[in-house]
Amino acid sequence: MMDLKPIRVFLKVARQKSFAQAARNLRMTPASVTRIVARLETDLGQQLLVRTSRQVALTSSGALIAARYGPVIAEFDRISVELERSMLPDRGTLTISTPMSFGQRVMPRLARAFGDAYPAIELRLHMADRLVDIVSEGIDLAIRISAPPTDKSSIWRRICVIPRRVIAAPTLFDRTPRPTAPDDLDPALCMSYGHGPETWRFRQGALKRDVTAGTAIVCNNGDVLSALAVSGTGLALLPDFITAPDLATGALEPVLPDWTASPLWLAVHYPPYETLPPLVATFTDFFEAFLRDLDGFDFA
Repeated sequence: MMDLKPIRVFLKVARQKSFAQAARNLRMTPASVTRIVARLETDLGQQLLVRTSRQVALTSSGALIAARYGPVIAEFDRISVELERSMLPDRGTLTISTPMSFGQRVMPRLARAFGDAYPAIELRLHMADRLVDIVSEGIDLAIRISAPPTDKSSIWRRICVIPRRVIAAPTLFDRTPRPTAPDDLDPALCMSYGHGPETWRFRQGALKRDVTAGTAIVCNNGDVLSALAVSGTGLALLPDFITAPDLATGALEPVLPDWTASPLWLAVHYPPYETLPPLVATFTDFFEAFLRDLDGFDFA
């Protein structure tokens, strides 16, 4: 592999148009700079610089080398800095993907607490209600809320379970009977999360029941479904961390309280690292500890 130092020295002379000024910037002697550039010219078999008593100018070969190698060296240095930062547990830049509702409700508090604990770590938060490709989109870690993961293109760590329940506004039952069992649910009033009909799975002891929610309203955002439920539009199956405030005020009430809906997993997904970078591990550990102090997340 070619030693990069001669190229760096040559590029500095080319930018400064002076051996003496380049030597001062590089903290080298002018003789050392001259010797290194001369050796590079010998190795390449090309004259790269024209030296006069007044200035230094690039030859056509020198201009080509500067144009081609300049961006390469700059990119090499940028990547080297990123790699160095990624090996430090308490400084650097971390790009995180989260679902929209979770990001809006949890990440502001978490980001502030994390920033207080690790002021030298910069966070880049990407929120989207879609399955991001963490490799192609340059994501360091993705927080996902879903059924148990089956994704084999990434590695993941389960953080906790997220309970969820069917909720509705009390006013909804002014115009429709209140269900007491899953079989009583009217699919037409059950709003689906995602991009199509949603299957709601319930358990009561040894009893199991599945209900297919309707397609009158399908939405891929939990906050919107919660707002629709508050308005009396229909029923929704949502995580407690979304519905807890409206349940506390009575704007929503739990439906089928004697039946347990299948919970979701909150997991952190990573690109296929051979070893988890210290910076990513720092955030993951902080993230799990932070969630333990919040309602709506089950670590049992």
